[in-house]
Amino acid sequence: MKPFLSIRGLHSGYAGGTVLGGVDLDLDAGGTVAVLGRNGVGKTTLMSTVMGFLRPYEGSVTLDGRELAGARVDVIARAGVGIVPQGRRVFAPLTVDEHLAVASRRSARGPWTRTRVLGLLPRLGERLGHRGDELSGGEQQMLAIARALLGNPRLLLLDEPSDGLAPAIVSHVGEVIREVSAQGMSVVLVEQNLGLALSVARDVAVMQKGRIVHRAPCEEFRARPDDRRRLLGVD
Repeated sequence: MKPFLSIRGLHSGYAGGTVLGGVDLDLDAGGTVAVLGRNGVGKTTLMSTVMGFLRPYEGSVTLDGRELAGARVDVIARAGVGIVPQGRRVFAPLTVDEHLAVASRRSARGPWTRTRVLGLLPRLGERLGHRGDELSGGEQQMLAIARALLGNPRLLLLDEPSDGLAPAIVSHVGEVIREVSAQGMSVVLVEQNLGLALSVARDVAVMQKGRIVHRAPCEEFRARPDDRRRLLGVD
């Protein structure tokens, strides 16, 4: 059986410079993979290229057999890819309600309705009238997740969702990821918080110098501290 997401020989970068030097990565339908690696190895570049924010120099990105490499962002989104970007990218002047309304208008048909999203993220329901710049970092992250879910993606990309958040909020982010994964959504998670990554993902893929150099089930990676030290410099 072919993988749901298949990335082959992906090269990408900025202003002619190469960051990704031939990434290969597969993900089965309903699977969750955590992409790990030190700063600067190309994790965010990978997410940006899959989503269409960056045009690849060469390589293939297929979703359920459909080639998406080099397609426009809107085409990729309609094909079923959603992203929670690094830095959240919440619009400061818009209220929570307005963010959700915009996302709902652009959404594909599917199970993730406004009611369901607010049920998963009830704090947003309490903050509907607040502007983006009036939200805490955790609330902004929840809003970014809600916005992505309302698009009813089949593949959800999350880029450093725990960045800058308090431990209690990180724990809630983990609960949300586990819930959407349990509902059958495929997830690619880029994360520096190893505890979060290992608690929500089925597999890990470690990047070094723009390539995937190690792939393993989370349980195996958790049980091999030598691999973690060698690849990530952590215990």
